[in-house]
Amino acid sequence: MSLTTVAAPVRGWSFWWKPALFVLVACVGLYYVKWSPYYFKAFVAADNHSIGASILNDQQTTPLSAALAYAQVYFLAIWKAAVLAVILGSLLQVLIPRDWLLRLFGRAGFASTVRGGLFALPGMMCSCCAAPVAAGMRRQNVSVGAALAFWIGNPVLNPATLVFMGFVLGWGFTVLRLVAGIVLVFGVSMVAQRIAGPETLPEAAVEAVADASEQDTQPFLTRWGKTLWQLFWSTIPVYILAVLVLGAVRVWVFPHIDGAMANSLLWLVPLAIIGTLFVIPTAAEIPIVQTMMTLGMGTAPAVALLMTLPSVSLPSLLMLRKDFDARVLVSVAVMTMLVGVICGLIGTVVL
Repeated sequence: MSLTTVAAPVRGWSFWWKPALFVLVACVGLYYVKWSPYYFKAFVAADNHSIGASILNDQQTTPLSAALAYAQVYFLAIWKAAVLAVILGSLLQVLIPRDWLLRLFGRAGFASTVRGGLFALPGMMCSCCAAPVAAGMRRQNVSVGAALAFWIGNPVLNPATLVFMGFVLGWGFTVLRLVAGIVLVFGVSMVAQRIAGPETLPEAAVEAVADASEQDTQPFLTRWGKTLWQLFWSTIPVYILAVLVLGAVRVWVFPHIDGAMANSLLWLVPLAIIGTLFVIPTAAEIPIVQTMMTLGMGTAPAVALLMTLPSVSLPSLLMLRKDFDARVLVSVAVMTMLVGVICGLIGTVVL
């Protein structure tokens, strides 16, 4: 039985307010948190060739002070986006018909993965803020590939970040990031989909349509409250803890930058690993790399950080631990590191 043969229930005008409400919340929230601030920030980048100081510039020397200082700066930068992400991730599960999501993103194939990546473009979130929405997608039986493409695509294919990067670091870095980002988002997602194994979409779709009316018997606020709490409790506490831990260990993991690091391949792999695990706000990789290159870092390790810092992070991986198989998350992290190393090598030749 194919997905298209499933009979859709009769739906009146009372049905359509739910998807419309989701779109309204998403548009208003993203305009306030992302679209409007980034529009004005693009002019700052164009005029000053900078979007601010590196988030790692405070030069903390003790783990406790480093953890608290980084957590304060980090959460002040992302808390609005994090709140919006949890709201959208929960509303996705109660306002968008499950069979709609399955028809768009349910099949374990390239088309669903591409749609997942395109769905990420308006979000422009960091990996941790995109994680609750990706978790909400998986809890509605969206395919692994589509959910991963949405999750990774948010930070890697962020249009605003690409514009900032062009004005601050040069358009060569932007082109390399865009091309490599497309490979990273869709290539890694498709490989991870294969690692996850086949998914039985038709049965899930039938169940989704069959129990739609049963789910709707509960009051909307009751359903949303339960979903919101479950999503919050499974993602946010471990997120906060992981940020504190990474803030502490940055005392040791980020080396002192000097001319000896130029294009040393010795630093390429370690920085690709650090970049994959460390957590930053949206576009923070740009001032980090700008500052490090000013201090003597070469193109290869700089490009590796530009690719790996925004893509995934240890906190975002932990946030999705209940929604993806551990093999999938480990594979995504390893492949992200490899893409960072390869892009660093390419960057030394083309930039």
